[in-house]
Amino acid sequence: MKRSGPLFTLLGGLLLALVMLSLNATTGTSPTASGGGETPATKVSPSPEPEPTKTTASPSPSPSAPGNADYAGRTDDDSSAVAVSLRDGKAIAYFCDGRDQESWLKGDVKADGSMRLTSKQGGVLNGELKGGRISGTVDMGQQEYGFTADKALKPSGLYRATESVRGAEIDGGWIVLPDGQQVGIVKRDGTPSAAPRIDPETGAVTVDGQQLTARPVQP
Repeated sequence: MKRSGPLFTLLGGLLLALVMLSLNATTGTSPTASGGGETPATKVSPSPEPEPTKTTASPSPSPSAPGNADYAGRTDDDSSAVAVSLRDGKAIAYFCDGRDQESWLKGDVKADGSMRLTSKQGGVLNGELKGGRISGTVDMGQQEYGFTADKALKPSGLYRATESVRGAEIDGGWIVLPDGQQVGIVKRDGTPSAAPRIDPETGAVTVDGQQLTARPVQP
């Protein structure tokens, strides 16, 4: 009877071991030493891919207006002259037959060199700057004139003088052509007549005994 004690102890230990094995099989975990368990693997989230850099296309530069310059020439029938002055996208033109017909016209010049200039009296100049010259037409209402005006270097170009002389309002316009010829009209209180020559170097001109100064015209 005294030997039954160790036997019961051995059986109790076996029973405890069977219980432990049964629990491990049920939970799916393996026994580990206190504080020595494996650290579960840490899931690392992938870094987000950087968004592609958006490149904003630079706007195309706007075409610029034709350069500042003066142009002078004759009509196709050689009866009149036309001068055009261009400045910063603006234009002023003068049509003159040197006797009694004239017109001052103004307007804008497009980037492609085309222009449509008008006068207060209804005249219209349609022209295009190309290759150092302006070609087009001047519609004076009763008649349309074709013309070609080449680039003019000083003293060639467009001139004007306005003054009061002996109680009369004087308004004179002159076109100095590249070959030195001049075409102009002076109006005395609105009445036109052929203009006297100006000094192209100084613009000096004598009208009715009084010296005036004709100055270059720009828009």
